[in-house]
Amino acid sequence: MANAALFRRIALSFEGVGEYPHFDRRAFRARVTFATLAPDELSANIKFAPDEQALKCAVAPDAFSALDNAWGRRGWTCATLAALSEPELTAALEMAWRHGAAKAKRKRR
Repeated sequence: MANAALFRRIALSFEGVGEYPHFDRRAFRARVTFATLAPDELSANIKFAPDEQALKCAVAPDAFSALDNAWGRRGWTCATLAALSEPELTAALEMAWRHGAAKAKRKRR
């Protein structure tokens, strides 16, 4: 079962990631934001590609749900931390971080 401390440890373990305030949340980014932690630290929003979001929500609906707004249509997904194991959370955060890292590399060119 994942929690906010594990979420932070995993998110900050990826190259170039920092934690920053983002409205009432904490954002994790390496050039672009790939995840945010809710103020109650029980859930987080993670940025997937839309097809990845659809798969995550279909396979683990207790853990993942698309945000119910335009951000959700762009792949932002709510993750219930207690419903995720450490390997599941690691895989989700790494997937989101890789998208952000790829964008950062394209911008530098």
